[in-house]
Amino acid sequence: MQAIKETNYKFPNQTNFYKGKVRDVYTIQNKYLVMVVSDRISAFDVVLPEPIPYKGQVLNQIAAISLEATKDIVPNWVINVPDPSVTIGRICEPFKVEMVIRGYLAGHAAREYALGKREVCGVKLPEGLKENDKLPEPIITPTTKASVGHDEDISREDILARGIVSEEDYLQLEKYTKALNQRGTEIAAERDLILVDTKYEFGKADGKIYLIDEIHTPDSSRYFYKNGYEELQQKGEPQKQLSKEFVRKWLIENGFQGKDGQQVPLMDKEKVKSISDRYIELFEKITGKSFVKENHENIYNRVENNVLTALKML
Repeated sequence: MQAIKETNYKFPNQTNFYKGKVRDVYTIQNKYLVMVVSDRISAFDVVLPEPIPYKGQVLNQIAAISLEATKDIVPNWVINVPDPSVTIGRICEPFKVEMVIRGYLAGHAAREYALGKREVCGVKLPEGLKENDKLPEPIITPTTKASVGHDEDISREDILARGIVSEEDYLQLEKYTKALNQRGTEIAAERDLILVDTKYEFGKADGKIYLIDEIHTPDSSRYFYKNGYEELQQKGEPQKQLSKEFVRKWLIENGFQGKDGQQVPLMDKEKVKSISDRYIELFEKITGKSFVKENHENIYNRVENNVLTALKML
């Protein structure tokens, strides 16, 4: 079975190409982006050697469904989804912050809290919380959008004081973030899930703010299963998560956390298939739809032909 490990197309009027950890992004006429979501998988800031069949399709289609379900809240960058693994959209100038919103004390915020900190990104947190507890209300904990290295926490005050985003735009980003999170929470609840935390990225084109990148995917969001949440909290046990945490856990169990000198464990065909199956399960749980496996024979030709057809219509 073929998987999209890397692409190297030369599209008509192509003006740039960027290869990210997971996405191959082609710029057309300096106006449009063709985003090919590959089947590469990364963890601990390392791209693992084996691609995962259907992973790109899963992420791209969850994002497409989620962006369609929220376009009444904020316009988004998408023009067309010509292939299960490809999105074509307008180029926007990205804001140099990621809008992270948290409804629960989990992940990075929980680790900070455990160190005794009662403030994250300038937002005060109450005493007496346990990991994975629901917060009194969702909090926005932005991070800088680093071009190199890791993103870093930043407060609203610092964003405005440093002129990273104008006050008018930032207030609008906050409104959009809260409304998107509310919609995502409602959709998750319909699937018996809890949207724990998520991130949104925004950009500007022709003076208008657009939602960009993927949203509400297992790579950009953390979900808990609603069923059993209260019982696990009362017992102080870890929550059952719907995210790619299972991949990180397998790597840790096999002695890899992305540190110097550590070797990525061998992913045999059985392990690759099990990860692929798990991503398909994530798709079906998050969207409530059955996953349709696209034909993976001649996958590179399929992607190229679908993109070429779509570009003619721009």
